[in-house]
Amino acid sequence: MKIIVCIKQVPDTSGKVAVNPDGTLNRASMQTITNPDDMNAVEAALKLKDQTGCEVIVVTMGPPPAAGMLREAMAMGADRAVLVSAREFGGSDTYATSQILAAAISTIGVEDDDIVMCGRQAIDGDTAQVGPQIAEKLHLPQITYAADITKEGKTVTVKRMLEDGYMTIKTQTPCLITCIKELNTPRYMNISGIYATYNKPLDVYDYEKLKDHPLIDATTIGLKGSPTNIFKSFTPPQKGVGMMLEGDGKETCEKLAGILADKHII
Repeated sequence: MKIIVCIKQVPDTSGKVAVNPDGTLNRASMQTITNPDDMNAVEAALKLKDQTGCEVIVVTMGPPPAAGMLREAMAMGADRAVLVSAREFGGSDTYATSQILAAAISTIGVEDDDIVMCGRQAIDGDTAQVGPQIAEKLHLPQITYAADITKEGKTVTVKRMLEDGYMTIKTQTPCLITCIKELNTPRYMNISGIYATYNKPLDVYDYEKLKDHPLIDATTIGLKGSPTNIFKSFTPPQKGVGMMLEGDGKETCEKLAGILADKHII
């Protein structure tokens, strides 16, 4: 059994988000992190590894510096890492990205007892589309928004979070699961893991490696194969300094009503 976890390197949005004059994100000037929901997927895979001894493989599509993120996942306990990287893959939207990742996962191999895991969504796009699209392209049953995961034999039971409660779903492996932050708390890297990972080789899947796969075609990958495009990205205006009103309840309410009336809000 193996678990393949898709992770993504994203801009650290806790700091200043830089935007180019054309409205695109200036990723080169921003710090990067592993997408938070993907960390929950990694932890879920590692917990199943602790229970079953399965192999955990982390996969990402991105530029060569994303290798550092993969090594962090291996330092947490993942066994292998695959970097999917090529200029031909640049500019891919969710549709093209899922084509490429599905081809990479298919190349790794998905067998009867395997699971593919993804984070619910990435904080840079917030689309929550890539995981489900991978499942469709690999013809795998999928369960999204997993808040709890248990596995018995080839049966996976998932408590799925909804807006107004939970839904329990069972499915057979192989399958794809997307994970949410409520699922777990990701573990830290440990010293022995960092040391063991430092010189450990990564598998690199470039265009030459994947070009003969049925999902890889010039019309379905990269910018040319992306049916959607971002028109503009911008930094929201910062909120002004707040105003604190002091006094008892009646006095404060009168002050607030006066301020709102002066601004023609009421």
